[in-house]
Amino acid sequence: MFGKVGSFFQETKQELNKVTWPSRHEVVQATIVVIFTTFLMALYVGVIDFFLSSFMRVILG
Repeated sequence: MFGKVGSFFQETKQELNKVTWPSRHEVVQATIVVIFTTFLMALYVGVIDFFLSSFMRVILG
């Protein structure tokens, strides 16, 4: 059993060495894109929510 566990970790390490890791610059750029997109989506949902709730208040009196 310990041989299988050791083999698993060895194979895992070999696979991780094959990975092409992104540079720091690429990670920062991707993070900025994600934050900006999240902000835009939150703004969009907030605006839609505001107008729909206003519309419902008018309809329901």
